Amino acid sequence: MEGSRLILASASPRRQSLLRDAGFIFDIHPANIDEESLTSNGMAPSEVARRLALAKAEAVAAQFPDRVVLGADTIVAFGEQILGKPRDAQHAYEMLSLLSATTHLVITGVAVVHPAARFSATIHVLSAVKMKPLSLPEIENYIATGLWRDKAGGYGIQDSDPFITRMSGSHTNIVGLPMTATRNLLATAGITPEKGPSAT
Repeated sequence: MEGSRLILASASPRRQSLLRDAGFIFDIHPANIDEESLTSNGMAPSEVARRLALAKAEAVAAQFPDRVVLGADTIVAFGEQILGKPRDAQHAYEMLSLLSATTHLVITGVAVVHPAARFSATIHVLSAVKMKPLSLPEIENYIATGLWRDKAGGYGIQDSDPFITRMSGSHTNIVGLPMTATRNLLATAGITPEKGPSAT
């Protein structure tokens, strides 16, 4: 039902689930932006995540100036190399081959925008992830499942076999929305959970 004060500018089912489990009530209006035009060589991965999150929030906020809009963008950083969502199966294969047996960063930029209140704020959260060595059959079998679609770095920590041997930092950040930081940021814009957190 339309009318919640909060809008999530994302079609990600993982972000929607995290917000609902935390007790937030919100409407969904995915942002449609040209991500490539908003990034350039030389930008730090954290800056890219924040800029894309803000662009998504601002695009939707322009349509709903009286509402509070939450935007987010998650990227995987291997050194200074930025890995977003795979274009296709071959691209996902290349990403997983690169990340195999490495430690990399998962970075989520979060932005909250409320034009009527002249409020705009962004943050980013980093988590470190160590991936086990992946054999060629393991990568091929995973690619065949299609689970790599719409996931930064070509994998999801919530998958049944996420290939992860160790992580540090926020688990929900790796899923796609760092909930402690997001909850705090929304509170500064006057948005708090409207019901108790889910027991699941």
